[in-house]
Formats: sequence, C-alpha cells, structure tokens
Amino acid sequence: MIQLFELHVVSNTPLTGIDDADTVAEQFLMQIGYIPKGYDPKTSATSVRDSIPYRLFMDYLMRYTDKAWSVEELAALLDTTKPTIYRHINKLKALDLLETTDVIFDGQKRKGYRIKYGDLSLAWNFTESNIDMAMKGYRKSVDHLQNLMNGGDRGD
Repeated sequence: MIQLFELHVVSNTPLTGIDDADTVAEQFLMQIGYIPKGYDPKTSATSVRDSIPYRLFMDYLMRYTDKAWSVEELAALLDTTKPTIYRHINKLKALDLLETTDVIFDGQKRKGYRIKYGDLSLAWNFTESNIDMAMKGYRKSVDHLQNLMNGGDRGD
C-alpha cells in the first residue's frame, strides 16, 4: 500500500528570530503547504489566524498536545462540518505529523487525532525521514534515467 506523503519544500530562512508563536506558526504552516500562501478563508474568518486550519492546529492540536481529538468534537468546537475537519486532518496526516488513538466522544468510541508523541519536534523527525526516503527515490530515478540516456544497461 502506498502511503501518501506530501510536503511543500521551499528554500526559506529559519524563523528563529521571531519571538511570537503565532507569527512563527502562521509562516511555518504556509511554508510547508498546510495553509496555502494567499489563503482566503471561505468562511467568516477575518484572517489566517482566525481560520479553521490555523485554529485546528494551534488552538487544539498544539495547545493541548496530550489530548486526542475526535473529528466530531473538533467540528463542534470550530463550528464547522466534519468534511472540513477531515480535509485539514488529512493534510496533517500527509505531513506525517499526527497519530491516531481511540477516544470517547458523546459516549461513543471514535478515532482521535493528536500531534505524534504530543511533541511537534519529535513528530517532525518522521517528516524528515519521509523527505529523506522520497529524495533517495528521486536520486535512483535520476541516476537510472541518466544511465539510460548514456546508453547504459537497460536492466537497471
């Protein structure tokens, strides 16, 4: 089974000179493609920080790292639909930043989501590993293509 992993990789300056967590988060989330650059919320949100994807990430997943959240609970807290929550959860899953665990919501067992290990820095290790594997796959393809173009063994 192929697992989707998607990350926008762009050359950037580290955000270490910024002391405001919200500013760092907003810029970082745009850099990695979780929130698109020029994001225009299709809701009543007046800014990126007021948007569903930002609030989902910062107000719930990052602020309460020990808690796993059900989609139903997040939809109620963010006053949105379950499909909207799933769309943003799936983006974070594609970055390999979330882990799942069972939670109880409204007396029923549900799938819950939280930042892996309750620590974004530890979770990012998985993202970096995925990047490394993807880059090695590209390298093999590039080397193979170059070898074929050079008249090399077509059995590589």
